[in-house]
Amino acid sequence: MTGQRIRMPIDELRQLALEACLACGSSQAMAKALIDATLSAARFGRPELGFPHSVDYLASLREGRINGNAKPRFNHVLPALIQADADGGIAQLGFDLIYDDFTKRVKTFGISVFTQKNSYTAGELGYYIRRLAQDGLISIAAANGPPLMAAAEGGERVYCTNPLAFGAPMPAPLPPLVIDQATSATAFVTLAEAAKAQSPIAHGIAIDETGAITTDPVKAMLGALLPFGGYKGANIALVVEMLSAGLSGAAWSLDAGHFLSGEHPVNAGMTVIALFPAAVDPDFQARATAQLERLRAKGVRIPGDRAMSACTAETDSLEVDAAVLETIRRLCLQ
Repeated sequence: MTGQRIRMPIDELRQLALEACLACGSSQAMAKALIDATLSAARFGRPELGFPHSVDYLASLREGRINGNAKPRFNHVLPALIQADADGGIAQLGFDLIYDDFTKRVKTFGISVFTQKNSYTAGELGYYIRRLAQDGLISIAAANGPPLMAAAEGGERVYCTNPLAFGAPMPAPLPPLVIDQATSATAFVTLAEAAKAQSPIAHGIAIDETGAITTDPVKAMLGALLPFGGYKGANIALVVEMLSAGLSGAAWSLDAGHFLSGEHPVNAGMTVIALFPAAVDPDFQARATAQLERLRAKGVRIPGDRAMSACTAETDSLEVDAAVLETIRRLCLQ
């Protein structure tokens, strides 16, 4: 959804999103978790996974792919290993509810793992590691979902976009270092936007139903995305699959429900591994900052640099696509 953009106060956006979540059947706790993640993506991360993607969550709440009254359950398998069952709800809610316990364990043991099954797709994966970095933690997150990507040209869909994210804390007022990228050559949302706009896509990032490379996004939507870097990207997608679905007990991507259609929960998996760098080196953040400066001086692009001014600036309003806002308002009335 692209086109005219409207600037709105964040408080008004939060209230509108809350009303829409509740109207679509979410609990108060779920609504808060989803809205916090949506605003984080819109302000500091990937805006296309903010309010535009929230429409997918709202539709899935209405249509039964998300359990709006989910009550996540937690099993402390080991002192530094927490396994969660999201109860068919959103991934953000389970993470929200266990967050204080999880971070306390990271700072007690130096490392801790949170792994969760039976959720809707994780949304912007950068949200989870960004939050941890703001609390002084290094983290790596992996998530899966329904099959959208083939392992190679000519193949069938076997993986989701299987994103992998990394975060590290930086000294205030700098934003944390956040690397959040799919193992597919492009994001599914980018493909969907190109299909709506009837704009050609780059050669080599997707295949059609016959398995042939295509630059037609409509044909690609019927076919599959391809991994970045050929078999190396496919290998990383498999690593993500093992960490997210394998460790958590969630559905493998081949078996997961679709996040845009049907009435069955997706049963996606997510795993977050967090470490406490200050326990090893109290000067970690200063050293990391100095190293990033050295790399910038050598022409290296650091993830997040383009958005740094927007991230660090205090703002009480956001620009949102007008069509997205209209859809959210309409959902409030249904």
